[in-house]
Amino acid sequence: MADMLVKLYELPEPDSAVAALAGAGVTCRRAESFERTAVLDFVRQCFPDWSDEAAAGFSSVPPTVYVAIDGGKVVGFACYNATRPDYFGPTGVLEAQRGRGIGRALLLQCLRALRDQGYAYAIIGGVGPAQFYEKAVGATLIPGSEPGIYAVMLRPSGDAR
Repeated sequence: MADMLVKLYELPEPDSAVAALAGAGVTCRRAESFERTAVLDFVRQCFPDWSDEAAAGFSSVPPTVYVAIDGGKVVGFACYNATRPDYFGPTGVLEAQRGRGIGRALLLQCLRALRDQGYAYAIIGGVGPAQFYEKAVGATLIPGSEPGIYAVMLRPSGDAR
C-alpha cells in the first residue's frame, strides 16, 4: 500500500462534520489519557493489527488519538504522530458505522491537530481506501512510496511480514 500526501493549509475545517455527527448522537473528540484502556480494548478487538500504533498515540500528553463515541461506546478511532512524526493513522471505524461521516470527521480533527503543530503537509501511511482520502482532503499518492515503512514488519509470532 502506498503513502499519500495532504496539504494541511488547504483543509476543510472539521467543525461542521463534527457538529453534524453530534446531532446524530455521535461524539468525535480527542481521547483522554484515562480512557487508554477502553480505547485500546476497542482497537485490539476490532482492528488488532493497529493496536501497537494506537498505544503509541497514548504516550503523548495530550494523546494523539481521537475517538468516535455512539451510545457510550467507541465506534471509531484515528491517530496521528503514532507511527512517525507528521503521519496520520492508523484509523478505523466499525463496519456497521461506515458511511455516516465518522471517518472523515476523525481524519479532519487529526489533520487539524497536525496543522496546529506547524506542519504544512502530512503523510497518510500505507493507505487502503485512497479514493476516500482523495475526496475527503485532496490527498495525492506519493510515487514510489510502496511498500514504504511497513515493508518488513515483525508480527507477534516474531515473523517478518
